[in-house]
Amino acid sequence: MTTTMISLQTFADVGEFVNILKDYGFDIDLVSGRYIVDAKSIMGIYSLNLNKPIQLNAHTDDAEELFAAIDKYIVK
Repeated sequence: MTTTMISLQTFADVGEFVNILKDYGFDIDLVSGRYIVDAKSIMGIYSLNLNKPIQLNAHTDDAEELFAAIDKYIVK
């Protein structure tokens, strides 16, 4: 599993983010506090507090391509 922190600021960000993730065959979760949701689910993402960074867990050892695709959402 590979982890990073992301930030989604607008509704458009959420939609674009989910569309990018749908191209990947492995599971991707978002963790906010005690809540874990499927990162490929728009409704799941909207159930989280988007006012602060969210932990992304990619269930793969090779997430470089994914991280390059979502670079603008990664908190640096």
